[in-house]
Amino acid sequence: MRKRLYLFPILAVLIAGLAYGIYRPKQVAGKGRHVLYYVDPMHPAYRSDKPGTAPDCGMALVPVYAEEASHAVLPSEDSMPGAMQIDPAAQQLYGIRLAKVEKDAGQGTIRVFGRVSADQTLVYRVNLGTDGYVKETHDDAVGNHVMKDQHLAIVYSPEFLSVAGGFLSANERTPGSMTSSKDNTAPSTSLGATSAQARADRLRNLGMSDAQINEISMDHRIPENVYVVSPTDGFILSRNISPGVRFERYSEMYTIADLSRVWIMAEVFGKDAQAFRPGTRARVTLPDTGQTFEARVSDVLPEVDPVTRILKPRLEVDNPGFKLRPDMFVNVELPVSMPTGLSVPADAVVDSGLSKRVYVETSANHFETREVVTGWRLNDRVQIVKGLREGETVVAAGTFLVDSESRLQVAANSGSASGEASRAKPAMDHPMSSIDHPMNSMDHPMN
Repeated sequence: MRKRLYLFPILAVLIAGLAYGIYRPKQVAGKGRHVLYYVDPMHPAYRSDKPGTAPDCGMALVPVYAEEASHAVLPSEDSMPGAMQIDPAAQQLYGIRLAKVEKDAGQGTIRVFGRVSADQTLVYRVNLGTDGYVKETHDDAVGNHVMKDQHLAIVYSPEFLSVAGGFLSANERTPGSMTSSKDNTAPSTSLGATSAQARADRLRNLGMSDAQINEISMDHRIPENVYVVSPTDGFILSRNISPGVRFERYSEMYTIADLSRVWIMAEVFGKDAQAFRPGTRARVTLPDTGQTFEARVSDVLPEVDPVTRILKPRLEVDNPGFKLRPDMFVNVELPVSMPTGLSVPADAVVDSGLSKRVYVETSANHFETREVVTGWRLNDRVQIVKGLREGETVVAAGTFLVDSESRLQVAANSGSASGEASRAKPAMDHPMSSIDHPMNSMDHPMN
């Protein structure tokens, strides 16, 4: 019994020690240091407000402490707002790189996306000018490549029979009469020939092919069936008939496109659209195979996309081997030449919407902000119309980090200036020091 009494205090001490070890605040290296953010050690431009792993390389994010940042980025001795000093170690940590302001001739290439579309002047819609029904179809699946005058379907329509009978009768009364559409300008010397030609035109209007009209003239027999043929060499884009189905007058049966020449509908923004002038040569590349085609700008459509605000120049390109198919995406490259001018890397310019600015190195590790006016933009270069001189050095990478530090310093300086102004108010403005206070008045009752 006495041993059990001794065990209770010992057990209580052990439990208390274990609880203290678990719930005791852990001591960490750098206690008292405030973490501003975490950066990717391989790409310092990436920031995170909490620890973790970098999304690109999987390495652990490195903390940046307030003390280190305050010593790394300091206000410059210059009186200009936003001027700062960044030591070389901080420049390496932030991924800051510098570049010279250079004079550039503006030779470059505009690269945009495009979509292949069938040339609308080479798209044919097959229909008949009468009612009837479909007896048979032959090799007419969507996507099939067909030849001109190839039979696609066999249809029946009573109206064809009556017109074909009149044509055969007139043609027999006038042997050798012209029935081909190419002979419309040939002179007709008899009423019979004129009647035969008129009935041949009526058959074409109903949808009968020239080949079948000539067949009637040669066989001297009224056909019971009418052939629906392809009007050109091309691909079937749509098919709206099936065997045994009735069709109505002028209902679309097939859509057939000649893809030996296609359109490329490019997608460009306002400034780049100026370079797409009619007649300009461009290069079209298939992204998967790398095969290239020579294209020519034919026109720029006047419509602007209401959502993306893009313009659509239209290019024409020959399509040997039918490598370019409708709705394929391609890359469009247009060589351009701009007037000579000063230029900087595109990442050097910070565009706030209301103004554009760069950060110029005034001396070693000292930077100041400067507003600029920009011109053309080609590839990764931007023309500087006003604000910089040739040979000056600007921040070309990590610009947004420098910009954020600069704005923080401007805000801190304005805050400290307002605080000093409030503390520097003259004592005479205090109500107790006013000469009109009742205690200082000559009319006080005590006087």
